[in-house]
Amino acid sequence: MFQETSEGVIISLHVQPQAPKSQIIGEYNNCLKIKIKAPPVDGKANDEIIRFFSEILHCSKNKIEILKGDKSKQKKILVRGFSLTDVQTLLKI
Repeated sequence: MFQETSEGVIISLHVQPQAPKSQIIGEYNNCLKIKIKAPPVDGKANDEIIRFFSEILHCSKNKIEILKGDKSKQKKILVRGFSLTDVQTLLKI
């Protein structure tokens, strides 16, 4: 679910779009399951994922990048400049 690298932390996500609100659900198939309020249209869900994580982690949006799964429910995001412990503490996982 989490992988620490020299750049930061990679998080494997399972995304459920068009939810009533954006929130972290918990672990699902070795991924962090999240619900996102945006629809999966024109990159709106991806934009909401970046906004959501930047808010939770108290960092700028440019520190978060979608590495894999641009058009999939299974995604990998990179959070730059954070340690694994920092991410787990801020996400309360």
